[in-house]
Amino acid sequence: MAAYNIVRFRVKPGREQEFIDVHRNADLGLPGFRRGGLVDTGDNTYCFVGEWENFDAIANARARMIGMLDQFRDCLEDLGNGLGVTDPVSGEAVIELSSKVSGAAPRARKRAKAAKRAAKTPAKKPRGPGSIRPAKKRSGAKTGRAVRAGRR
Repeated sequence: MAAYNIVRFRVKPGREQEFIDVHRNADLGLPGFRRGGLVDTGDNTYCFVGEWENFDAIANARARMIGMLDQFRDCLEDLGNGLGVTDPVSGEAVIELSSKVSGAAPRARKRAKAAKRAAKTPAKKPRGPGSIRPAKKRSGAKTGRAVRAGRR
């Protein structure tokens, strides 16, 4: 099951964009790192949430994450209560949740399957200009003129 790390920061006034830019441009090619997001929680406070393949991947990346923190440490305020400039927590997921919006995921799956089928189906060969087929005549078809009984 996946593991997550969450780190809370308080950014010094006027340094928010610098803090955001460091995260935006960060090299997060860490083994086991899946994805992450920086969340603005208001009052110059942010949380980074990272999703990892497992807890060992977080532990193995700790030194590099601290190196990244050193790039913007001077942008941060002390959180107080002996925490320093970060309030990190991490652990393995106990449960993982997904959206239960009806129809959204099934429609996306249907579109993906249709696209795969279309990619596998050979394209029809275009016919040349002289290969137009004439319309088929049906036997006993009316010609467009109405013939009434007894009249010619």
